[in-house]
Amino acid sequence: MHPRISGLLAAVAAAAMFCGEVRAESETDRLREALRSAIAQARQMEDQRTALQAKIADADREKAALKAQVDAAKAEAKQLQKQHREAVDEFNQRLEERNQTLEKWKVAFEEAATVARTKDAERAKFESEATAYKASTKSCQAKNVQLVNVGRDILNRYRSLTLGDAVVASEPLTGLGRVGAQNFVQESIDKLLDQKATP
Repeated sequence: MHPRISGLLAAVAAAAMFCGEVRAESETDRLREALRSAIAQARQMEDQRTALQAKIADADREKAALKAQVDAAKAEAKQLQKQHREAVDEFNQRLEERNQTLEKWKVAFEEAATVARTKDAERAKFESEATAYKASTKSCQAKNVQLVNVGRDILNRYRSLTLGDAVVASEPLTGLGRVGAQNFVQESIDKLLDQKATP
């Protein structure tokens, strides 16, 4: 081959090599840049993953705390329900005891009212009887006075009876003395019967 051609070939080959090297360096630079970008993205994604894991951990802690609060609230609600049931039961028991006591008082009051009504009726009856006895006693006293007067009249008549009066009373012919004596006796009997006390 001609040295000039071979030189030319060598120069072309050298230029091609140079161009290939320039192209290779440019390709390498591009790959390096891509690698740097990929590494940066990987680091960014790792940072994001770490941040997300931290958020997940925070969320898990918050979830656990909220679960603990919910469990505590449920326990407190159960305790409050139990206390409420106990309070209602105690209130109902006290109410039942009050109702029983009230019923006893009601029965006792009814008994006392019945006794009071009975005593009132007895008192009214006794007052009525006492009033009747007082009136009867006054009537009897008045009749006793009349009886005493009738008795005195009979005794006075008997004391004032003389032998002549006795003869006239037993005189058989006209019988006027006997009729007068019998009339006096009958009048006295009538006066005595008029003063008889009626219960």
